[in-house]
Amino acid sequence: MIMRKETDFSEWYNEIVEKANLSDKRYPIKGMNVWTPYGWKIMSNIDRFIRKELDATGHDEVCFPLLIPETEFKKEKDHIKGFDSEVYWVTHAGLNELDVRLVVRPTSETAMYPMFSLWVRSHTDLPLKIYQIVNTFRYETKQTRSFIRVREIHFFESHTCHVTEEDAQRQVEEDFEILSNLMKELCIPYSLLVRTEWDKFPGAYYTVGLDTAMPNGRMLQIGSIHHYRTNFAVPYNITYEDADGEHKHVHQTTYGMSERLVGAMIGVHGDDKGLVLPPAVAPVQTVIIPILSKGNTDAVMKEAERLRDTLANAGLRVKLDDRDERPGSKFFDWELKGVPLRLEIGMRDIENNVVTFARRDDGSKGTISLHDAPDAVRVILGAIRNDMYSKAWDKQKGCAETITSTDNIPDKMLRFGWCGSEECGHRFEDDNDLKMLGTPYIPEEFDGTCIICGKRTDKVAYASRSM
Repeated sequence: MIMRKETDFSEWYNEIVEKANLSDKRYPIKGMNVWTPYGWKIMSNIDRFIRKELDATGHDEVCFPLLIPETEFKKEKDHIKGFDSEVYWVTHAGLNELDVRLVVRPTSETAMYPMFSLWVRSHTDLPLKIYQIVNTFRYETKQTRSFIRVREIHFFESHTCHVTEEDAQRQVEEDFEILSNLMKELCIPYSLLVRTEWDKFPGAYYTVGLDTAMPNGRMLQIGSIHHYRTNFAVPYNITYEDADGEHKHVHQTTYGMSERLVGAMIGVHGDDKGLVLPPAVAPVQTVIIPILSKGNTDAVMKEAERLRDTLANAGLRVKLDDRDERPGSKFFDWELKGVPLRLEIGMRDIENNVVTFARRDDGSKGTISLHDAPDAVRVILGAIRNDMYSKAWDKQKGCAETITSTDNIPDKMLRFGWCGSEECGHRFEDDNDLKMLGTPYIPEEFDGTCIICGKRTDKVAYASRSM
């Protein structure tokens, strides 16, 4: 039995990760977990879609070193203040103390930008658009949780340089399109919220957080997009010569997401039977379960193998479960692992030239023609994706509650009036043990008062308790 999701989401989450064998947290460094084969296949499929979107928009993939000299790390003063308490330091090489300490990459601005100053010379070199998928390291002090709060993080980051602030802003808009395309495949809804000045990425001009609602009412940040202006270009001397021969600093952006995407999929889609995986990233998109009885074993297995080969040759990720187990036990195992579509084939199905299907997302069942199985399976998988995405967005849209006072605050995403002052923002956070998520990137109409000082305001803000 699996704990009910609505009873204790945190314990349910931990149990699903363990029983579905997505990650092994027994590695002897807390927060540095082992990716098991099934979990790594999910993450690798996500990476594949990230690469597809970035390659299609003119980004080039790179791979920078893990270690960053302290001298480079400290060049941007806000950046070092933002990360200094979270980084790991390398101080020795063998028995030799290093002349310059090395930071184990928490993120890659300070690793990349000294190189950008060498790569960028002319306006013809711009825009520069690169990305990498690597591990980053941050000393997470809160209670660790697989995929959500870890100390070694599987991380995607894109970095761009542009001739003007306006061109950099167009890149931010393109990042939102990339995000939309990816989230359709993962079936994850999200809110775009401009972080407060005290919570934006260290060194950024502004930061847009990408947040999705969890079943316990809390918000999970799954990524962020940053506009830097020239805040990093100046200390790292990243300049270009324009058409008139004048040297100017580039304007920069970054876009980052992490393995939290896996945690978000678990929380958004999973149920009391286990995972519910979107077809695009499921390691197994459809599993075939032979329904055997005396006298027909060979005939059913032969047809099941033929069906497996037909689907595999059509480019579908398919598994034939030929274990010596009862069908019910197999159903349980594959439901736990979140396989989107189950196909059952027995002698009666073969005689009728059909195969029985069961959808993991909504439990609906039916039959499809054996002759048209590949096309029919694709149609069903497409319907699963669309239905999962629509259902998830319906929940996200209804997750926020508008409040006008701080009395009896519910444990969910909150919407309220804010005058915009840091004093009122900090007071709201401190008095209520909440985190300000920021203001909508796409402005929302609002006419009310600041929830703290009572001043008239047209600015709306969001807050929640974080995961």
